[in-house]
Amino acid sequence: MAILAISVAASGRDNTSLSEHVAKAVDVLRRDKRVKYELGPMFTTVEGEIDDLFDVAKKMHVALVEAGAPRISTVIKIDDRRDAAQSMERKVESVKQKLA
Repeated sequence: MAILAISVAASGRDNTSLSEHVAKAVDVLRRDKRVKYELGPMFTTVEGEIDDLFDVAKKMHVALVEAGAPRISTVIKIDDRRDAAQSMERKVESVKQKLA
């Protein structure tokens, strides 16, 4: 499994709020049963097979195009660890253990 952090934001509109368009992008994840996701305040974290992650990232971006956004900025960071199994929860738990 790989983990992807993604931020999709529309700009060039009269309204400075991003939540309406973020909701359209996150709805792509909600409907896609191949990946697991966690919404965060600035990025959404997605867990799944690498090909599925690239596919949903593209669909999230395109969802804003289809919503009429004149400009879209998408930032992606991928952690594709091949030497050990990983999950979103396991990554967070590892840090918490070191803080204890």
